Amino acid sequence: MPISTIQSFFQKEAASGIILMFTAALAMILANSPLSGWYDLLLDVPVVVAVGSFEIAKPLLLWINDGLMALFFFLVGLELKREFLEGNLSEPGQITLPAFGAVGGMVVPAFCYAILNYDDPSALNGWAIPTATDIAFALGILAVIGSKVPLQLKVFLTSLAIFDDLGAIIIIALFYTDQLSTLSLVVSALVLTALFILNKRNVTSTSPYIFLGVILWVAVLKSGVHATLAGVFLAFFIPMKGEEGEPSPLKSLEHNLHFSVAFFVLPIFAFANAGISLSGVGLEQVMSPVPLGIILGLVVGKQLGVFVFCFAAIKLGLAKLPDQVNWQLLYGVALLCGVGFTMSLFIGSLAFEQTSSSPMFQDRLGIVIGSLISGLAGYLVIKNAVKRMD
Repeated sequence: MPISTIQSFFQKEAASGIILMFTAALAMILANSPLSGWYDLLLDVPVVVAVGSFEIAKPLLLWINDGLMALFFFLVGLELKREFLEGNLSEPGQITLPAFGAVGGMVVPAFCYAILNYDDPSALNGWAIPTATDIAFALGILAVIGSKVPLQLKVFLTSLAIFDDLGAIIIIALFYTDQLSTLSLVVSALVLTALFILNKRNVTSTSPYIFLGVILWVAVLKSGVHATLAGVFLAFFIPMKGEEGEPSPLKSLEHNLHFSVAFFVLPIFAFANAGISLSGVGLEQVMSPVPLGIILGLVVGKQLGVFVFCFAAIKLGLAKLPDQVNWQLLYGVALLCGVGFTMSLFIGSLAFEQTSSSPMFQDRLGIVIGSLISGLAGYLVIKNAVKRMD
């Protein structure tokens, strides 16, 4: 990928991260203002789509989490496929270090959370919440530091986040699945077969893929498997190569979707999920096992997992530090990986019932606090490292 294209991508991601910060802050303000009742009512508005006797009825919050986020995961799937075929992850030497960091950044935070919640099966269901990294937020923080941040550091962080997203997809598929509907799974399998045939016959028009993708989303939604995975499945069948002289269908879709997802889907998701009422919240609530486990996982587990696993890979000769990246910068990125925000909130919505009366509502509190601490610590470490490089 040309340098100018990479820089353009990072500029968009950074801008998206900054907008995410504002929308999350707005949600927090509304949830703790006289307008909090209206905020809750907005998210609880019932939305019904019916065709004959077939009906999908959900509150607005779940349409956002199950519907809009399917577009986000579709984009993630497109990015994964492109990166592995011809991007930063197409060469084995480029994969090793971020892969090690991503594995450490998932295993250690999950262990940290489990230590505090092992004796409560309901709370233990949130073990995956601190395993996520929010790439938009992290790149937004790097953007605030300035243009002196090495491009290779941003590429490493993005590559690590891609593996992190892949891990999140696997976790959602394996551990956050409800009771399965056989009929819906059969329909899903038939749609996937049709997508496979389209791909093998080199159909490059994206219209039939999108049409089948909508059917796949409905089938997966009704199957008990989380609906957002339909976006990932669909992305893997989008052709990389177009007809001779035509642009890549996959790259075109990725380019067209990126703006909408970065500046529309993710901010709406953040607005809908970050509104935490702090009424009656004190040290006792923050120090309860669920939020404390998430904070421990994001702040301590992420930095240890990412940095120690990367350090081990480099010392064992399995990988090397990227050019212009020193140990302090690598440690700063390990801290930034503790900004879990969007993906952590999403996994939290799967792990726990997201209502103000739920005893597990405090998972959001842990996510916000842990992400803020990690983001601030990462900012200070990287800013100091960049100053030393001048």
